[in-house]
Amino acid sequence: MQTSLAATRVRSQRRQLYWRGRKIDWSAYVFILPFFIPFILFTVVAIGFGAYVAFTDWGIVGQPTWVGLKNFREAFGDELVAKAFLNTARYGLIIVPGVTILGLIFALFVNQRWPGYILARTFFYAPNVVSATVIGLVWVWMLDTQFGIVNQYLGVTIPWLTSTRWSLISVSIASIWWDLGLAFVLFLAALQDVDAEVREAAIMDGANRWQILWSVVLPMIRPTISMVITLQLISTMRIFSQVHVMTNGGPGAGSSTSVIHYIYNFGIIKYRLGYASAISLMLFVVILAVTIVQRRLIRESEI
Repeated sequence: MQTSLAATRVRSQRRQLYWRGRKIDWSAYVFILPFFIPFILFTVVAIGFGAYVAFTDWGIVGQPTWVGLKNFREAFGDELVAKAFLNTARYGLIIVPGVTILGLIFALFVNQRWPGYILARTFFYAPNVVSATVIGLVWVWMLDTQFGIVNQYLGVTIPWLTSTRWSLISVSIASIWWDLGLAFVLFLAALQDVDAEVREAAIMDGANRWQILWSVVLPMIRPTISMVITLQLISTMRIFSQVHVMTNGGPGAGSSTSVIHYIYNFGIIKYRLGYASAISLMLFVVILAVTIVQRRLIRESEI
């Protein structure tokens, strides 16, 4: 028995290598290789190649031709690019607050165990397990001007998908309904971690429900609020499927198009991969900047 234990210890020591004077058990890294290798190939390498293509003129066939900053100059002078970025910002101003506020309200409803909370828990999360394409098709049917159930129940005739005034709002409503499930689950998990003794102490001090929510619960789940806002900002900046299925960027000249949808039109439809990559790189910088600013603002508010 002692011999077998000694042999096991020797084999374990052989697996451990030294790096800068510290022991490292490399067997743990073997288990992450099935994820790490595809991540390097299809994410890191793809990003690097896309950044290179942004400075070239390439239509898939043939070799990329280096053009320097030509694609970026064209993008900055393209009015439709500016419109796509503006539309994406409008989506963010509607979708991010909508998902955050409604997700928190639904989580509070379930966490309080009000009547019907078990069934509501399923309904609140169910849309998140459906693909964005299916969500778009469902809302195209619901928002149809003549036969849609939304207009039928409201008793109105609103051209949700065929009006430049309503198309962006329609896509935002569908996106909120789809993204709500993840925010709901995150908020519910955070609320369940709030210490009940803190609530009881606030009640004993005479605080009402609104005061407990505003002064006790929200400060304690602020990290989750920050995470939900960050994830939703990134998701909204990359909105594509709902736009493509519901409006295809229209009606009119890009009245509801997003940046990703515009990139799709040039990269996949028109085979201008260099120009599409340049816009993608611009979007990456915008997402990075917005995320850093948002995280810093929330961190400063916590001080």
